[in-house]
Amino acid sequence: MILDVDRRQVLAYRVTAQGLGRETDVPAALGVLDLGVQDTNVGSARVALTARLPAGYGDPVTDPAFTLVWSLRGAPHLHRTADLPGLAAALWPVSDADALSRLAAERAPLKAAGVGGLTAFAAAAEAMRAVVTEPMAKGEVSAAVTARLPAAYSYECRGCQATHVYAGLFQLVGVFAGVGLVADRSPTTLVPLGERPPVPPERAGPGDLVRAYLRLLGPATLAEAAGYLGTSQRAIRAAWPSDLVEVRVDGRRTWIPPEQADGLRDAPPRADAVRLLPPSDPYLQARDRDLLVPDKARQKAVWRILSNPGAVLVGGEIAGVWRARGAGKARLEITVQPFDGVTAGDRALIEAEAERVAAARGATDVRVRYDDA
Repeated sequence: MILDVDRRQVLAYRVTAQGLGRETDVPAALGVLDLGVQDTNVGSARVALTARLPAGYGDPVTDPAFTLVWSLRGAPHLHRTADLPGLAAALWPVSDADALSRLAAERAPLKAAGVGGLTAFAAAAEAMRAVVTEPMAKGEVSAAVTARLPAAYSYECRGCQATHVYAGLFQLVGVFAGVGLVADRSPTTLVPLGERPPVPPERAGPGDLVRAYLRLLGPATLAEAAGYLGTSQRAIRAAWPSDLVEVRVDGRRTWIPPEQADGLRDAPPRADAVRLLPPSDPYLQARDRDLLVPDKARQKAVWRILSNPGAVLVGGEIAGVWRARGAGKARLEITVQPFDGVTAGDRALIEAEAERVAAARGATDVRVRYDDA
């Protein structure tokens, strides 16, 4: 069976699959939490959940049922606390090659020192676990972990005239070390989790994560799933599900789990879904950016090298970008830059969403302006 769909059907499907229609008021029921919600920018996880939940759902970021932890690609993500042991088992590298493929600057010195990727992950995780026995600032933890590891694990930082464990490895092992992040704390503060998996955890392989990617951001390819997980296609090929339905998206070959095929084929357009998505929102995490935003200039506006803006979602389409800044203790100023003109009706919906963003960020007043340049 081959399913033929067009780009608009895929976008309509993803809006529904990711909970952007606000069908539930139970945060833990959101499918996006199967992969976690990234919290790269201050408050971005809250804003992402605000885009998916009706008003009055509480604050999952500070709810003990949810935990902020370095996980996928070493980035901070909000996860269901109950999911953390399984997440560690799924994320543990399947081989030395897989472990090394997740690293960057540290790959060459580790290889030169004869340190295997799995050995490096285990040693760094054990060191972090031994260090973090109470809330500690990130810099303090980094210094203590560096002191516990061989020289190949660290580098000389010219900027601060000190030796640091490589940041990529340091953050990639957070979930394996059983270390979480304290929400709303500056500087970044690490804390021991109540339940810590063994190091290494019982390896389960990335199959569940691959399937979750296909369910939430599909239809997709093996390369896109590997890119999301921060590893190579070879590393996850064995975990690629065998029962997938092939989908041709405007002629391009992709795949989706069979239980999602009807939802993809029959996905209704959601013209009423106007949302302000934060930087690194799950909707923006798809690796097929040409499908999400076909125009290259607009892609560069949404996904910048540094300091990404948020995205304005109108009926599944990325219709512009937005940025927010505080103006005093209680006011938030949001600047919206539409790619094309927006209707008066959409502006009213955008401004209603801006009020929700302000509330999520602790502001009691919000001002919205449009930059149509």
